Amino acid sequence: MKAFNCKKPFNYFPVVVAVLVALMASSSGRAAEAAAAPQANRFAASIAPTERFEIDGVLVERHGHKGRPLILIPGLASGGWVWNETVRAFSGDHAVYVLTLPGFDGRPAAGPTPFATAQAAVNKLIVQRRLDKPVIVGHSLGATMAVALAEEAPGAIGGVVAIDGLPVFPGTENMEAAQRKAMADGMKARMASSGAQAFAAQQQGYMRAVGVVDMAKADDLAKLTGRSDPASTAQYMADDLLLDLRPGLKNIQAPVLVIAPWFDLDNTVQGQTITRENKLDYYRALMAGTPKLEVVTVAPARHFAMIDAPQQVNEAIRKYLAAL
Repeated sequence: MKAFNCKKPFNYFPVVVAVLVALMASSSGRAAEAAAAPQANRFAASIAPTERFEIDGVLVERHGHKGRPLILIPGLASGGWVWNETVRAFSGDHAVYVLTLPGFDGRPAAGPTPFATAQAAVNKLIVQRRLDKPVIVGHSLGATMAVALAEEAPGAIGGVVAIDGLPVFPGTENMEAAQRKAMADGMKARMASSGAQAFAAQQQGYMRAVGVVDMAKADDLAKLTGRSDPASTAQYMADDLLLDLRPGLKNIQAPVLVIAPWFDLDNTVQGQTITRENKLDYYRALMAGTPKLEVVTVAPARHFAMIDAPQQVNEAIRKYLAAL
């Protein structure tokens, strides 16, 4: 088997630019299916929070009240429902703050710099609620934000759990700033121009291709992510593509756990066959310089690892918290 070179950039990150472009280009054929009569959605039911409030457009739902605080940040186009199994697992022993960012899950549209604005809102949450060394658990875009928060205020963050999210968009790590900006601008223009039907169809195609293993779950999830504002989603995506947080990784004081999903059928990337260890090596390379780093895999799972393998994800988080 050909050895995989983890130094060569590859787009294993689930929000792959090429995949999104292809899905958007062919979304019209799926629009009617995505717009079919609604049925019961297994992920739509929310867990009643102890408290519900907003900070600068970020919806915050608190579950539980004791123990080290956990702040859960969903990924692109996702709502707090993505964390239901995590809330069930940890709200008995922790104060769990579940966020939904502006523009996602039917929330009002985000402003021109949504990533930075949402990051500032999370900082405000920590300060206003006097949260002592919270652990930031993020998925995808939310994981990147967790890394950014730990770099910005290293003394205030007690831990970071990043579920398939990294300090730089994989495949762009060797790009010059101008190249990254061109990619971000192009992606923003394509995504922002999607109408509601086309966006919903694109979400379905994405969920089926890279989101989760089970196609029925993929369709249910897509019906929820499809409620997000296309323009806001496009701007968050552009913000994410422009980021390269690697220079600040050395400043993080808290232990960082990166959870990488693994699915055997997705092990061919850019013509190379990769192993689970190859993927771990690549994620470690992108996190190089982090003082206290652990990278683990869960399987079988795709990008939404907390949906595909909730027990494995929760056990990894539980083990991490016990070691703090």
